[in-house]
Amino acid sequence: MPPRLLVSVRRLEIRARRLVTSELGGEYRSTFRGAGIEFAEAREYVPGDDVRRIDWNVTARMGEPWVKEYVEERELHLVCAVDVSASQLAGRPAQGRRAAAAEVCALVTLAAAYSHDRTGLLTFSDRIERYVPPAKGARHAMRLVREVLQPGEPQPTTSIALACDYLARVLRRRSAVFLISDFIDDGYEQALRDLARRHEVIAAVLVDPLDETLPDAGIVELEDVERGGRLLIDSSDEGLRRRYAEAAAARRERRSATLRRAGAEEVTVRTDADAAEPVLEFFRRRSRRT
Repeated sequence: MPPRLLVSVRRLEIRARRLVTSELGGEYRSTFRGAGIEFAEAREYVPGDDVRRIDWNVTARMGEPWVKEYVEERELHLVCAVDVSASQLAGRPAQGRRAAAAEVCALVTLAAAYSHDRTGLLTFSDRIERYVPPAKGARHAMRLVREVLQPGEPQPTTSIALACDYLARVLRRRSAVFLISDFIDDGYEQALRDLARRHEVIAAVLVDPLDETLPDAGIVELEDVERGGRLLIDSSDEGLRRRYAEAAAARRERRSATLRRAGAEEVTVRTDADAAEPVLEFFRRRSRRT
């Protein structure tokens, strides 16, 4: 691994560890409660016990009522599904979408690892780039972050539907899925809805300032990194900047509506702000609900 990348990973790990231990531990555990309950033991019935929990086989054998005791199956699988297509490289390297995605991934996977949950990773573009099945441990969690930071040659386009379909096939037990992308894509609502029926899906939407506002910088060249092509525009044109902002607002509303209908919770992560804060706020908000 290049020395610069090692430094980036180490810096992310130090910050994520601090945030997890100081702010996120309790909120994480109360947000994600595991896959369900499992049978622990049978014990004698006492007045007030729910008669629906009577274990009739043991009752018949012992000659007196016994009930089943259950405990919460705490262990959870958490998977980060990260878009690594070309649009994720837009912006400045230290403050772009890929850096923000890596920070989100580091934060949630370390929180899961410290809670003894399993963490996995899917990287995707218009194809499945890599899948790392869920496993335990902080070292494994940081390996996933390294994968996000060095995914290989980016493909020009993305397919969120493909990623959702793939996860729906490979995740055998109920999991929490952090779907991390700029969501510049269409036609994924049904696949996302199908995934959200069986798993808890959190859509971490990566937003660059240029997605929403065109700066007044005179004649500039715009490049569509996913569809290809370049365009010269006069960004000092006030009407053009207004139409650009209006189109961006309309896209944002459509995206939010799509995520809502599909059953995914949206978390907006801006590349010009602290990427960890909206994730921490998501956990705080969810913790208050429980």
